[in-house]
Amino acid sequence: MLFDFIMERMATSAEARQSAFLRAATLDNGLQVLIRPEHTAPLASVWCWYKVGSKDESPGLTGVSHWVEHMNFKGTANIPRDQVKGIIEQFGGSWNGYTWIDQTTYLETATRDALDRMLFIEAERMDRCLYHPDDCESERTVIISELQGGENDPDQLLDQEVTAAAFKAHSYRHPTIGWLTDLQTMTRDDLYGYYRRYYIPNNATLVIVGDVDADEALRRVEKHFGRIAAGPPPSRLRTVEPEQNGERRVTLEKEGTTAYLKVAYHAPHASDPRFVPALLLDAALTGAKGVNLWSSFRVPPPQRNARLYRALVETGLASAVSGAMLPTEQPFLYTISATATDGTSLQSVETPLLTELERVRSDGITPSELARAKAQLRARLVFDDDSVTNIAHQIGYFATVNSVDVLTSLPTQIAAATLEQVADAARALLAPSNRTVGWFKPVPVS
Repeated sequence: MLFDFIMERMATSAEARQSAFLRAATLDNGLQVLIRPEHTAPLASVWCWYKVGSKDESPGLTGVSHWVEHMNFKGTANIPRDQVKGIIEQFGGSWNGYTWIDQTTYLETATRDALDRMLFIEAERMDRCLYHPDDCESERTVIISELQGGENDPDQLLDQEVTAAAFKAHSYRHPTIGWLTDLQTMTRDDLYGYYRRYYIPNNATLVIVGDVDADEALRRVEKHFGRIAAGPPPSRLRTVEPEQNGERRVTLEKEGTTAYLKVAYHAPHASDPRFVPALLLDAALTGAKGVNLWSSFRVPPPQRNARLYRALVETGLASAVSGAMLPTEQPFLYTISATATDGTSLQSVETPLLTELERVRSDGITPSELARAKAQLRARLVFDDDSVTNIAHQIGYFATVNSVDVLTSLPTQIAAATLEQVADAARALLAPSNRTVGWFKPVPVS
């Protein structure tokens, strides 16, 4: 081992959680390993994270990260394609994976006695996937169908177009699913070459959380992954998005029944000192969501006292309003979304929304709003860690976009945030010249 140490990790809540430790090690081939024993139930969750997502894609290969993720469920040299699911399901467990702008990840959660099998699957996935040409072609059809399904969702389509308009240079502008013509022309060699370039131990983080002994788990990781050779470090994106100097607008007109509004602002990345004040700002505007992309958005945020909920939903202008301030490796977007009620024009929704944002930008939020936002956000962080699966997700996600320290420092940063810091974030974030506005205007179905 190059290094092997124990970091004390304080629980994410000031309430009643006990402190836990995180065992960190790096194998000789560069694989980062993070192990957190959690003895509350006889379960274990294994996540393998790769520092590759849609931001790493070039024109002509958009969507390749997501397609590669699909291919890595199609069997390996030692796991027939029809047995990948069964290995975990025989232990009563679950498995999944996802791709986003900064990362691709795979997981299994099962009883603790399945740990060796879970590690075997992820080691196979890292080094021995097959990419049979027939599987590549059949998956092309699946992914194009997925893309077309997303285009039939007005809210999703508008989000994609607003993001593409907000970014002119940075590859965050590309949708994770990719652009259609790239999906139609990509080859098996494109996919397999991408897999070999990025699926290397020195570009990965393996996370284990559950009812395990850290030393024994690390020995098993060494057994399964130690033989895999490191690869050349992948080249990384160097483009920095130029500052936006004026409002941009996107208007979509398509068959539908509901009108949607999105307002997106360039926002700080996860390790930026302005990130936590921006989270608190969003909590005051639309309700706290937490920072777990895997589960935070599955539970509606507390919105009864949120400013934009009162301004839009309680007045009957919108049936729903939400905000998304997401932890990312590089500066991304803060997006506010609203769904207009039947018969309400988008202008009638946009005007009070922007008026309220300008009021916050001018005056900040109140002490009671800050106290409420802090309490809600702290509670959501506890929910983010409500299972071994979610704990493992959070550890691996933040280790991938920056470091686990960013995650563990969140409670302290939330507690220390001041009204002036939130006001500064509002002044910078909500500047009119920093926003992109998107309208989806439904056209009656003919």
